[in-house]
Amino acid sequence: MEKVDLASARRRLHSSNIKSRKRALKVLHDYRRQVQKIK
Repeated sequence: MEKVDLASARRRLHSSNIKSRKRALKVLHDYRRQVQKIK
């Protein structure tokens, strides 16, 4: 199972693998959405 924390997601954005890049984008978008809800 892969990590789903922010640091790993940011690192995977620079990956050459398209699937892992999209998965990382999803993690970051979900995190941003949660932050917006809190404010």
